[in-house]
Amino acid sequence: MKGIVLAGGRGTRLYPLTRVLSKQLFPVHDKPLVYYPIATLMQSKIKDILIISSPQDIPMYRELLGDGSELGVRFSYKIQEKPNGIAEAFKIGREFIDNDDVCLILGDNIFHGIDFTHISKKISSIPAKGGVVFTYKVSDPERFGVVEMVKGKPVSIVEKPKNPKSNNAVVGLYMYDKNIAKTAEQLKPSARGELEITDINKILLSKNKLDVIELNQGVAWLDTGTYESLNDASQFIRTIEARQGIKIGCLEEISYKNGWISKKVIKKIAGNLKNTGYGEYLTNLIKK
Repeated sequence: MKGIVLAGGRGTRLYPLTRVLSKQLFPVHDKPLVYYPIATLMQSKIKDILIISSPQDIPMYRELLGDGSELGVRFSYKIQEKPNGIAEAFKIGREFIDNDDVCLILGDNIFHGIDFTHISKKISSIPAKGGVVFTYKVSDPERFGVVEMVKGKPVSIVEKPKNPKSNNAVVGLYMYDKNIAKTAEQLKPSARGELEITDINKILLSKNKLDVIELNQGVAWLDTGTYESLNDASQFIRTIEARQGIKIGCLEEISYKNGWISKKVIKKIAGNLKNTGYGEYLTNLIKK
């Protein structure tokens, strides 16, 4: 399975901060925001990752992440000329996806505490089913795409409904089979001029090819689209890290635990960061 991080959009709700910098490059505690969705992909053993962003921001992502070889992964880059909707990622990434299944994650979504062992069992059904979406119970479902479930199966998906039939919000994490680019080609722009991911999910649902994983209460899902939520995310990460002595979204640690890089590589990276808490954490990691 391959992975796509969609880090486009103008981030207008964060103006004036986003006038000159992509919000996915903003710090969330001690790491750039984009580290966290990349970490989610790497934790699910995805090594081939495409970063999609605007023409002005792609050079900064290249500078930050490089080609991924230092982490034992491969980063590719594609440009989204305008924020034409989440589903456009599959058209932009058609060649990258090629003949593989793919996981798309939004660059401003943070997940913590997901049981990837459970999810991997669902992933195995993707080629037969078409796709898997993830839901999270929220108090304000009218802000999200909402899934109505009956006897454990999805029966409808509505984008930002005025009268939600459930509080199961679709989060920014999606998994699809190799045919997703063809499905995306069927889409027409919505009333707001975008290619909607909800429309893709509706197509799959109508064909009984969509599965749903409900994230449990032990999972934290943070959407960092506003000043308040961005600050809340930093406070959450800081609190967990301080209390548990871990780092959330540490790409080097994930890669090391996956067996993709060696202690020698960690030691080298830590040496380059020896005057930082991040470098000290990596040094202690290989001492354990």
